[in-house]
Amino acid sequence: MADSVNTTVAGSLQAGSQGSAWAPLGEPLFRSLWLAAVISYIGTWMQNVGAGWLMTQLTTSPLMVSLVTAATTLPVFLVILPAGALADMVDRRRFLLATQGWMVAAAAVLGILTLRHEVTPWLLLLFTFVLGLGAVMNDPAWQAITPEIVSAHRHESAVALNSVGFNVARAIGPALGGLVIAAAGSGVAFLLNAASFFGVIFFLYRWKRPHYEHVETGRVTDAMLTGLRFVRGAPVVRCVLIRTGAFSLAASSLPALLPILARPHGATGYGLLLGSFGLGALAGAAALPRLRSRLSVDGLVVFGTLLFAAMSFAAGRVEAFPALSLVLFTSGIAWIGILASLNVAAQTMSPPWLRARALSMYLLVLQGGMALGSAAWGGLASKVGVPAALLYSSVALVAGLYTVRRYRLTSQGLRLAPAIVRD
Repeated sequence: MADSVNTTVAGSLQAGSQGSAWAPLGEPLFRSLWLAAVISYIGTWMQNVGAGWLMTQLTTSPLMVSLVTAATTLPVFLVILPAGALADMVDRRRFLLATQGWMVAAAAVLGILTLRHEVTPWLLLLFTFVLGLGAVMNDPAWQAITPEIVSAHRHESAVALNSVGFNVARAIGPALGGLVIAAAGSGVAFLLNAASFFGVIFFLYRWKRPHYEHVETGRVTDAMLTGLRFVRGAPVVRCVLIRTGAFSLAASSLPALLPILARPHGATGYGLLLGSFGLGALAGAAALPRLRSRLSVDGLVVFGTLLFAAMSFAAGRVEAFPALSLVLFTSGIAWIGILASLNVAAQTMSPPWLRARALSMYLLVLQGGMALGSAAWGGLASKVGVPAALLYSSVALVAGLYTVRRYRLTSQGLRLAPAIVRD
């Protein structure tokens, strides 16, 4: 069984625990991409707020409003596996330039149509789907290049900082988007999102990517089958995917139900609660190297899961805004510890020429689990109430720790650094 497999992702991760959590930002290549990515993430959150708000202006149908989120999520189930295969078959730098350009074009056209008052509800859903398609096609290649732009011993810290960047943007983007929409309308928010991609595009254009081994040729379907056969025959991959699925399905309740928890505190309170979560992630990333020096990978995930379960339960019981802010801050600390560990494991569980395909499966399980879990916890909350749903979610998180014993994040032969072909 998987628990009989020897030594560890921990061995790879342990190296990442050396030094400061901010050490990767001392490397110019990683720092440039990180800053560009944060700006792009902020634009994406502005886009999300703008699309949701615009739909409420175009129609009063709750179904159409809810379909905005569905249009963003649907591409994960449709194209994430082909996206991973393509990212392993072609030059990832050029592939990312194409996906980024795709999203620039979609956001810009939607912005122009919105400013011209030519957008209908279905047209908005179409462009939201097209943007989601570009984002999903982008994701496996985007995550797969992380080991290529940062030193191997700083990889774990780099993964944590990537998550921090996303959470910082989640704290800033919605608030900034609300201000822009109030002042100038959703169309301007869409155009700002289009502009936000250019920092990443500029980085990719100037990046001199080394030549990596084994660029696969042939059909996409064959490449996907190769990836699936690898997953079936690699115990460590099954461990990572099962552990990720168990966590994402149970943990999705808090982010899904947070808008309801924040309703008494208004839109400003909702933004501040998101900010508290992002600040918690920032604090968690700073503490991660010290925690990793004292805990194994599984120990860190267990600690983080128990902490997140406790905070999920508490979120359904506290009403005072300061207490709820503290709960979200602590949740952010736990969240970053768990996902940083799972993400590094996902990035090190396969050889470089299969990395994007393995990551596409990880992202399918993670994002698909969050989407399905959100719908399930929302449906349960409508029947039994939010506090009870969060209680059941906490129980599910604790029950999911059974997978730690049966599917340990331990495996042999994982390579943290990409294999570079020497000419």
